[in-house]
Amino acid sequence: MSEIPEKQIKRLRSLLSEAEMNLSAAKELLVSVIGDGDAITAPRDTIVSNPDGKVIEGIFDGQIMIGPDGKNYPVPANYASKSKLVEGDIMKLTITNEGKFLYKQIGPVERKSVIGTLTHHDDKYFVEIAGKEYQILYASVTYFHLHEGSQVSVTIPANNDDATWAAVEAAL
Repeated sequence: MSEIPEKQIKRLRSLLSEAEMNLSAAKELLVSVIGDGDAITAPRDTIVSNPDGKVIEGIFDGQIMIGPDGKNYPVPANYASKSKLVEGDIMKLTITNEGKFLYKQIGPVERKSVIGTLTHHDDKYFVEIAGKEYQILYASVTYFHLHEGSQVSVTIPANNDDATWAAVEAAL
């Protein structure tokens, strides 16, 4: 058996990486066309390297993304707030070769909207709903010009009674 030239091995790795990215893009497109359904139920267990950088899938915990390696990846608060990310959403992070972090939500969890009252203590903001407090991002407080006692519509995970974070939809 002859030895495979290193150039062919590099090309094969590049083709495999490109195929993985195309498959991921196809899954994202499917989700955008038919909804979240069962298309994406969990992040990948691996970190993929490709010519554009490193791709990591993880779970949004309300403030950060937790990768399959257990590392915490900072999600910009203004992005999380604007995108109304909810605890449990599956995200994709691409770290470019230049070191830029590009986040994208690829697997939203089922959501429900509820109304609550803004509270503030321990230097954190919460929305109190039926006796339970959900923490919200400070970026949402400033964006919606909220103050303690404000009535707000928030989104929380529909099937996670242990959730501790909410995403602000609107001030009422």
